Amino acid sequence: MKNLTLLLCFSLLSSTAFGDRHGRAVRRTCSSSAATVTVVHARPVHTSMPVAASDIVDTAVSAGSFKTLVAAVKAAGLVETLKGKGPFTVFAPTDEAFAKLPAGTVETLLKPENKEKLVAILTYHVVPGKVMAADVVKVKEAKTVQGQSVAVTVTDKGVKIDNANVVKTDIACSNGVIHVIDQVILPKEDVKGPDLVDTAVKAGKFNTLVAAVKAAGLVETLKGEGPFTVFAPTDEAFAKLPAGTVESLLKPENKDKLVAILTYHVVPGKLLAKDVVAAGEVKTANGKTAKISTENGAKIDGATISATDVECANGVIHIIDAVILP
Repeated sequence: MKNLTLLLCFSLLSSTAFGDRHGRAVRRTCSSSAATVTVVHARPVHTSMPVAASDIVDTAVSAGSFKTLVAAVKAAGLVETLKGKGPFTVFAPTDEAFAKLPAGTVETLLKPENKEKLVAILTYHVVPGKVMAADVVKVKEAKTVQGQSVAVTVTDKGVKIDNANVVKTDIACSNGVIHVIDQVILPKEDVKGPDLVDTAVKAGKFNTLVAAVKAAGLVETLKGEGPFTVFAPTDEAFAKLPAGTVESLLKPENKDKLVAILTYHVVPGKLLAKDVVAAGEVKTANGKTAKISTENGAKIDGATISATDVECANGVIHIIDAVILP
């Protein structure tokens, strides 16, 4: 009798689906005076393959809060690029972020004649590679596709990219990631002001330096394309030299020596203060290397750097309080 009861129970269970019509687990119990058998069948879990994430452009379109950004990307001809393989990291300003710009700015940027400027602004919001939020906060700056670097600032209040707050992070896309920001960030415009020589003349405190540059025949060089970094001694710095030194150097027969001294104050390329300090030493146009120290203030070969980052059309000037000698 016991065997017959078990046989009937298993026969019943084998003909019953693993779940009821609502998908709940089914508990079946068979009993007899000889034995009780309880079997619980869980309905099989059916899983589907994960849906691939959309690319950066389609993700922005679907979000509905990046209409101006999408319009700008189209006007700039960057759709195919941002739908490409990448990967890219996009700091995406919302429609509200674009609305903060001065009236008419967006409309002007979308005009065909301003395409180049629009491209520069948009690519300043894009960093090559897929940089998740956890990685962003580990750096102080990130080089953009535009070529310039954005500043990354982490505080107790959150994270900023330049002056924009990051309001949402890690929106994964098939070809990168989007971080949402609340302002449009703008790259620094190229300086179109005076060149190095004209800047020194206009300042009014580099009269001796300008006279020396003219005597050395270096005016055209320092007015050229460059860029150059000039560690510029003031008139007071030249006055610290032994009496008669400047007058002697300005004589035609001492031109080679004067050129050697002046070119020791010039470094090829545009090195801002942060770059100078990070370098530790700089190779000058003279061919020799000048030492940079930061103890008790930034110094180059013992001369104090009293002012920095005077930007010019073809480079940058850092002011020093002594003439340095090769």
